[in-house]
Formats: sequence, C-alpha cells, structure tokens
Amino acid sequence: MRLGPKPAVLGLLILCASAAGSGDAEELHYAQGEHRTDYDREALLGGQEEVDEYVKLTPEEQHKRLKSIIKKIDLDSDGFLTESELSSWIQMSFKHYAMQEAKQQFVEYDKNSDGSVSWDEYNIQMYDRVIDFDENTALDDAEEESFRQLHLKDKKRFEKANQYSDSGLNLEEFIAFEHPEEVDYMTEFVIQEALEEHDKNGDGFVSLEEFLGDYRRDPTANEDPEWILVEKDRFLNDYDKDADGRLDPQELLSWVVPNNQGIAQEEALHLIDEMDLNSDRKLSEAEILENQDLFLTSEATDYGRQLHDEHFYHDEL
Repeated sequence: MRLGPKPAVLGLLILCASAAGSGDAEELHYAQGEHRTDYDREALLGGQEEVDEYVKLTPEEQHKRLKSIIKKIDLDSDGFLTESELSSWIQMSFKHYAMQEAKQQFVEYDKNSDGSVSWDEYNIQMYDRVIDFDENTALDDAEEESFRQLHLKDKKRFEKANQYSDSGLNLEEFIAFEHPEEVDYMTEFVIQEALEEHDKNGDGFVSLEEFLGDYRRDPTANEDPEWILVEKDRFLNDYDKDADGRLDPQELLSWVVPNNQGIAQEEALHLIDEMDLNSDRKLSEAEILENQDLFLTSEATDYGRQLHDEHFYHDEL
C-alpha cells in the first residue's frame, strides 16, 4: 500500500507517535531538564478560556476553594501537607485529567454516536480516512514502513482493549486503549509489546545493549556521549532493581509505561522547598495561603485548573 507523498507520510508518523506515548509532551514540559511554567499554563490550564474563567473568580472564592483543596490533600487531617500527601494528590490529579481527556476523545471518535468506537472510526478521526495494511508485507519506503509498524501496533492494542470482541470499544475499553498503563488487563500486552520491540535475542529480558538500541560507540571517541551516559545511569539505577544487568518483565514495565510518580515527587519537594517557612519539611494552611500564587502555578492544583473542577474543591465529593 502506497500512502502518497512523503510529507503526508511524515504527518501521519507524527500523529501516530503522538498517540503511542507521552514522551514528547514530557520533553516539552521539562525542556533540557528545566520545568517550563509557560508550557504548564498552556497545556494544563486549558487555554485562554480557562485563564479567563480563573480571572473571574473573586479573591474570596479563590481562597475558599483553595482551602477546600488543602483539606482534601491532608489525608491524615493533622493540619499539614507532607511530601507524601502532596505527591499522592498530584498523581491522582494526573490520572483524573487523563481519564477526563479520554472521555472527551471518546465522544469525538464515536462518529455515529452509537456508544462505541470502531477501528474505522478511530482511523477516520486520526487520519481522515480508513487505513489498512497487510501485516505480512513490508513496504520498500522507510518512512511508510515505519508508519505501517506503528499503525499495526495501534491495531493490536485496539484489539486487545476490545475485551468482548465487539464491533467497537465501549468507554471503558477505549480508556484501556488510550491508557493501557491504567488498566490491569492490559498489563501483559504492554509487557509483550515491549519485549517484541526490544528483546532482540528472545530470552525474555532486555539487556543494556538492547536497552540502548542501535547505538554503537564511535571507535575514534574516548568515551560515550553524554546522552548515552545518562541512559546507562537510568538503566542501572532506575530500572534494573535487582542489579542483574537485564530488565525482567516487571522492571521493563517501569521503563515503558509512563510513570508520573517521579514528576509528582519532584514537584512536591519543590513546593516544600519554596513554601516551608519554618523548615519543618511540611506545609501548613497558613504557609500555603501566604504563597498562594506559587501553589496555584504548580501541579498540586493543576496550575489553577482544580479551582474550576468541582471534583476537587466541592466538599461533598
């Protein structure tokens, strides 16, 4: 199957890569390791409409809703927010908005409004047409073949998410397709998919060499480039928990599945460092209200978005 001019193929590749994971978004969020608040506002506040809505709140209403959120973060009700409580809240917030986004996407993808998303509807929403590849026939063009591989992976994930082999995915199955890391019955599929891609010798593990992919050291260089040193450090210290020089399926899962725990912990520590006025390594309500602007531009309130979401500030919820 030929897809036409290469620029069109490149566009489809970008779309497919965007659907496959959140790595690009994380790179934008933490460009060169630096936390970009401007990106946070653009991507997480919800655009100009959310900003305008925030401005409309009176200071008294902002204050009231913020105090309600603080009370919910304080799991043990001792009047202080610890690193653990802040981190847990931020992770919960990430998951909540991911699920909300998937629900909104479901409506957009369900073209005939029958309560399910078919594979054809998914293709039409993603690529403006139905695309069908032969699983057993590789394409000569490198870009087209790369897209074929990505598209086939999407199709396999779609089929796995379809628990009852219906004509399409219901909402719960669509969430499993979009966020397989959040659904237990997709875990084995995620692991097997990663092994198929990275386990080149078929031993059921991913070695350091397989982890690094096609990298080969320049024979004229005295040492590896910086990015390789960083990746090696991640392999050894973040993923290879039993230090046996390879990633087993569970260790592999911690690599390939987006994990917001580290980001949440980093943000929690940042807030405590900036707002803890008496150096007790926890935040009181008074300290947070004293630094309200900082708190409302952090992931703890999803950059102010939670002040407009009753799921977070409403006392009865």
